[in-house]
Amino acid sequence: MSTPRRTPLAGRIRRGVAEPHLAVRQVNRWVHRLRDGLGRTGVEFFDEDWDNLLLLDACRYDVFAERADLPGTLRARQSKASATREFLSVYIDGADLRDTVYVTANPQLYRRRGEIAANFHDVVDVWRDEGWDEDYRTVHPETVAAAAEAAAERHPHKRLLVHFLQPHYPFIGETGQRHLDLGSLVFGPEVVHGDVDVDDELLWRAYRENVDIALSSVRRLLVVLGGRTVVTADHGELLGERVLPLPMREYGHPAGIRAPALNTVPWFVHEHGERRTITREDDDGRRHDEPAVDDAVVEERLRQLGYR
Repeated sequence: MSTPRRTPLAGRIRRGVAEPHLAVRQVNRWVHRLRDGLGRTGVEFFDEDWDNLLLLDACRYDVFAERADLPGTLRARQSKASATREFLSVYIDGADLRDTVYVTANPQLYRRRGEIAANFHDVVDVWRDEGWDEDYRTVHPETVAAAAEAAAERHPHKRLLVHFLQPHYPFIGETGQRHLDLGSLVFGPEVVHGDVDVDDELLWRAYRENVDIALSSVRRLLVVLGGRTVVTADHGELLGERVLPLPMREYGHPAGIRAPALNTVPWFVHEHGERRTITREDDDGRRHDEPAVDDAVVEERLRQLGYR
């Protein structure tokens, strides 16, 4: 098992000098943690009442409310996390989730398996092998939905946590394919840069298209999965908003930053058919662990998703 890489202090200082906006971000991050504390307030995802929790990665509440024409009720909630790695640390690390199967398109839990004590009944890594699209550099939501259906059949007495990648970068809709070169643009939780000049209007359009693409598979699961389904997000997304106290335009979902667009997430509830009987016992065919994935493959796929 590999040891997580850590950036030496000297390296962080050199990077801050080379990219001054990172120094400003770090000041804002310190203030936010002193003021709010990481994971101090927000929804307790796993204490809520649901049979299926559909997690849209980096989904803003306002865009979800604008684009989601779905049967059910919607309200805004606050996530304690500003990035997926914080979601894993705050909500999953050490939690008793033996009643839950985690179906995920995001390699972050696998990458941090030495740091995060994840006590799920089962983990389905959809990003492995054929689940990953090398051309689009992501996992498509329909692939995740198919894996979730199979997991529901295989584990009829467990809750399902289904982690879609979209609307997280890369942008795979028409605008993204036409205008955003997936090989040159980096749009991730750390920084936006690249060999292309992308204005905010284009980013907003591409982001909305990613939300729409994800919602098409969400609609499918609302019909297929029985019981109480909640659609939410691990965190939101910044698309050029200014973050305080040092006013700086931010993009993506930098860890440790608190902002309405980043921490306000949808909480959409849909009821369909009878509720499942949920148990914590290993009584419904838990699979054996899959073979290890080469760390270089994991790192490359995370890089393609915008993680540095």
